[in-house]
Amino acid sequence: MKAMKIALAAAAATVALSGAAMAEELKLSYNVGVTSDYVFRGVSQTQEDPAIQGGVDATYGIGYAGVWASNVDFGANDPSAEIDLYAGVRPTIGDTSLDLGVLYYGYSKDKGLTPGSYSYVELKAAASRAVGPATFGLAVYYSPEFPGKTGDAVYYEVNGAVPVMKKLTLSGALGHQEIDKAGDYATWNLGLTYAVTDRLGLDVRYSDTDEHGYGKIYGSRVAVGLKAAF
Repeated sequence: MKAMKIALAAAAATVALSGAAMAEELKLSYNVGVTSDYVFRGVSQTQEDPAIQGGVDATYGIGYAGVWASNVDFGANDPSAEIDLYAGVRPTIGDTSLDLGVLYYGYSKDKGLTPGSYSYVELKAAASRAVGPATFGLAVYYSPEFPGKTGDAVYYEVNGAVPVMKKLTLSGALGHQEIDKAGDYATWNLGLTYAVTDRLGLDVRYSDTDEHGYGKIYGSRVAVGLKAAF
């Protein structure tokens, strides 16, 4: 665990010092979408209800930063909105693409940038590589203080995507969430994404966890989402 923390801390330092390696052109992109259920790491964030989501991303050479928001529902008197901030770099080494960054998950009833009952920070280290028409990836996320003051947490994931026909892509992921002072669980998902147009995608995805005993929001589900990017 200590080695992982050091590696992820180094990744965060790389993000802060990456300006010299960036190109000169700033690019902005936008996205907006709707989903029948906001599922994050196998767990419904909306009590199995729909969500409206959207974000803005800026890229500058290998650097990026962005903001993304969604409605959420964790129960009575809990936050009704999530607003995430993130930044990082995406360098390439040979045929491998890296993603080293930091994410802040903010919620409507937490104040400031200090992690609170819900809000928290994660460091991210990910790598992906094309193998023929398919793409495979690995990712690790580390949080020094997970929601509910449950201590540090690590999320591991392997993922992949492959086109199955024109405009249709099959993708999936297998992950494991470890939380110091709370229960761990495994999660997985598998889905199809159809490119309705160059800017509009339709995703149908099955997800599940191995901890249905934590409540119905950890159960198996199928979510349908429509997302526009421009």
